Amino acid sequence: MDLNTNNTRTKTFYAALMLAVFSLPLLTGIDGCNSSQWTAIATDPDMNQTNPKETQEIAMELNTNKEKKSTKSLVRREVAMFGAGCFWGVEAAFQRLPGVLDTTVGYSGGHVDNPTYKQVCTDRTGHAEVIRIEYDPTKIPYEHLLNIFWRSHDPTQLNRQGPDIGKQYRSVIFYFSEEQKMAAEASKERVAKLNTYHNKTIVTQIEPANTFWRAEEYHQKYLQKRGLENCHL
Repeated sequence: MDLNTNNTRTKTFYAALMLAVFSLPLLTGIDGCNSSQWTAIATDPDMNQTNPKETQEIAMELNTNKEKKSTKSLVRREVAMFGAGCFWGVEAAFQRLPGVLDTTVGYSGGHVDNPTYKQVCTDRTGHAEVIRIEYDPTKIPYEHLLNIFWRSHDPTQLNRQGPDIGKQYRSVIFYFSEEQKMAAEASKERVAKLNTYHNKTIVTQIEPANTFWRAEEYHQKYLQKRGLENCHL
C-alpha cells in the first residue's frame, strides 16, 4: 500500500467522523436550546454530585432556618406605664419578670417639656415619677403587670409614698388603649373589694398616656447597679 492510498483513507475516516458529530443534533433533537440534555445530566447519579435525597434534606434545613428566624421576629411588644412612688424601687419590681422586655424610668403627666429630676422634685411641673415597661403580652398579660403594680406600693396614700411627699410620687396608671383602660378600672375595683387596705380609699388615678420623658441615665436600673433589690421606705 502506497503512502497516497493511506492518506486518502485517513482523510476519508476523519470526514466521516466529523459528519457524524455535526449530524447528531439533527438526529437526536438535542441542541444548545434544548434543556433535555441538561435534565439528563442533572438526573444522572454519575454526573450530579447532589442526589435527590440530599436535595430534600437541604430544602428541609433551609425551611427550618426560615421558621426559626420567623419565630424570633414574631415577638410581640406592647407598652405599659405606671407611677407608684420613687421609680427606683418600682423598676426593680418589674424588670426581672419573664416577658418584660425592657424597663425605663422617667417622668410623665406634667406640663414642662423635657424636665430634669431637680425640676420634678420641686413638685411644680406636675409630673409623676413613672416606669415605662415594654413587654410581650403572649408571655406576661397586662393584668399580671397590674397585680405587680398594686403590690409594689400603697395606693391609698395621696401624693406620697411613705416619707416621699409630693405629686411626683402619686399613684397613677397611664393607659395606651381602651383595653388597658378597662383592665385597669376592673383591676382597681377588684382590689377595692378585697379590702386589703382596711376600708381606706384607693386614690390611684387612671389616665390616658402622656408624653414620656426619659430620666437621667444615673436613674436607670439604679438599684440593680448598686446590687440592691428594693427600696425600703
